[in-house]
Amino acid sequence: MSRLSNIVAPSFYGLYYDVTDEKYTHYWLKGGRGSTKSSFISVMIILGMMQNEGTNAVVIRKVANELKDSVYAQLQWAIDKLEVSEKWTAKLSPLELIYTETGQRIIFRGADKPKKLKSTKVSKGYIRYVWYEECDEFGGMQEIETINQSLMRGGPKFDVFYSYNPPKSQRNWVNTEVLTQRDDRLVHMSTYLTVPKEWLGEQFMIEAEHTKRMKPETYKHNYLGEVTGTGGEVFTNVVIERIKDEEISEFDKIKRGVDFGYAADPFVYIIGHYDSKRKWLYIFDEIYKHGLSNERAAEKIKEKGNYKQIIYCDLAEPKSINDLKNHGLPAKGAKKGPDSVEYGIKFLQSLERIIIDNERCPETAKEFLNYELEPDGNDGFKDGYPDKNNHAIDAVRYGMNDEIMRKKARIVSKKEFYG
Repeated sequence: MSRLSNIVAPSFYGLYYDVTDEKYTHYWLKGGRGSTKSSFISVMIILGMMQNEGTNAVVIRKVANELKDSVYAQLQWAIDKLEVSEKWTAKLSPLELIYTETGQRIIFRGADKPKKLKSTKVSKGYIRYVWYEECDEFGGMQEIETINQSLMRGGPKFDVFYSYNPPKSQRNWVNTEVLTQRDDRLVHMSTYLTVPKEWLGEQFMIEAEHTKRMKPETYKHNYLGEVTGTGGEVFTNVVIERIKDEEISEFDKIKRGVDFGYAADPFVYIIGHYDSKRKWLYIFDEIYKHGLSNERAAEKIKEKGNYKQIIYCDLAEPKSINDLKNHGLPAKGAKKGPDSVEYGIKFLQSLERIIIDNERCPETAKEFLNYELEPDGNDGFKDGYPDKNNHAIDAVRYGMNDEIMRKKARIVSKKEFYG
């Protein structure tokens, strides 16, 4: 590693050993402007190919015409900095970098032409390295998974790199995707603050400091790579973290809520715990399924165990509530009023934390993170809360019914007392 310290920033030293020790398959590198994440990836691909005969690489951007002046130039930079230019041949038509001694190739492709990606082949060895530059520009994880299925074949080990500057909105697919934990995935964060100043130049530092002083939110997003939000987020108090079994075993204020499915909508059942002293709500289990009959839903709830506490449900579904009761569940309609949705959401917003285990409750986490006010087309937002993609949110509101009604009663009582 010491011989690379003049081209690899200190924040990547640990990641370097993770890659060389083959700890993971998928490496997500997020960071702000000037973090040198793309420089690191280019160095690792060149080194990896030279050290592993029979391996090749495919480098992908969403739009093909952006390849030459970005990733192609970046990999040429790495070849030059590693002082191995005489061992590589650069081609422009088609864009390729060839390791002359063995014929190993780095192929460049745009995802705007999917057929070319599906037909990507190498004559010798297999494709070990895949790099998605500016991966937030892609259409979503499904698009990337389809490409990976085409490229990740015929070899014993793969290294897939994803580099991007986090978009402002937490609802963007890439910001949500990296919250999903996988044993074969590592998410790495970097900023320009760990990069030697002389690498970036004096003017870069001047611009960064000026932005920090004059536009702090822009600085946080552009230079620190923070998800600063669009201003339309409904829940800014959500915390995504693993809730351990030992913690769950100590929970004593259990909350359960159900939102019944309608046609294409899912049946949702959530389980949480409310720490009223700290105003922390833990959400640690869910059922989120389409096409589930009430009978089958009752069975699945029983499979979760410990269902003796009241299960608050949508009051507008008396038949479904009775179905759950007939199957031995303590189902009850949550109290409603003309402002129940707005009041319930404001109650959840007032909590210090809504802690969601996104491994146990992936759909609930997704809903809370993605729930935003609708833009009005004039740099503002429409009044009211959107009534879509909020089934788990509704189930949580119902589950917290007694707490919500208790707070509402206190407010009414105070108004009456003070006139």
